[in-house]
Amino acid sequence: MISWKLFAFASAFFAGVTAIFAKIGVKNISSNFATLIRTFIIVLFLSLLVFLRHEWKNPMVLDRRSLIFLVCSAFTTGLSWLCYYRALQLGPASLVSSIDKLSLALTIALAVLFLGERLTIYQWMGGLLIVVGTVVVMF
Repeated sequence: MISWKLFAFASAFFAGVTAIFAKIGVKNISSNFATLIRTFIIVLFLSLLVFLRHEWKNPMVLDRRSLIFLVCSAFTTGLSWLCYYRALQLGPASLVSSIDKLSLALTIALAVLFLGERLTIYQWMGGLLIVVGTVVVMF
């Protein structure tokens, strides 16, 4: 079985490449339209993936709580993408992406507060270093 860590590193890699592609892509078009194009391609890609893997289920028979939180996640993802693409259009990718990664520290704090996750001192230090690193990159 593939480890979650491999998927996490792959996610980081693809997110890094995404920032570069997006910065180039928003150069001559509106950031909102760029986000729409990106979203449309993602919907097509995921539709094909779910179809080929036989993973489709009727959303109306799924757990209501899961659906509510997935809808909330979709809205926050959309807002994040809109803000990210606009920031990329206006600023350097290296700085925009660095500031965007503050989401890691925020996720750590929210996971402790709302999911009851317990962190080691090393995880707390890592979160703090992310914040400090972002501040250093910004200035």
